[in-house]
Amino acid sequence: MFAKLLKTVNYLVYHAVLPYQAVIERDIILEHYGLGVVIHPNVTLGHRVRIFQHVTIAAETWVGSPHRVVIGDDVVIGAGACIIPSPDSGLEIGASAQVGANAVVKKPVEPGQTVVGVPAKPLVPKNLQLQ
Repeated sequence: MFAKLLKTVNYLVYHAVLPYQAVIERDIILEHYGLGVVIHPNVTLGHRVRIFQHVTIAAETWVGSPHRVVIGDDVVIGAGACIIPSPDSGLEIGASAQVGANAVVKKPVEPGQTVVGVPAKPLVPKNLQLQ
């Protein structure tokens, strides 16, 4: 009951949707008060995940489905990013990964990887780029 009440208050004050069915660790960080953050019930957020404003973490599946979006520990998700797997499938973002602002993530992200763009692609350091 308390979780449903907290969800309602959070939506009314911050326009954020944080469903009680999602698995969210206590030490996540919602920057800018989590304004406009939308999280699907089939999402698991690890420890110290840092989410900026207007982020959408969706799952194109029914609530309670075995398909989940799993965000690993110490992940940073930039403002306006959208994480959405293909219909009826899951997606994992590995530990310590970074998702750039306004990126659209449709595929898994490796641990420690930085992805940017639409669709999101790994950022290649300058010293590894071909000349």
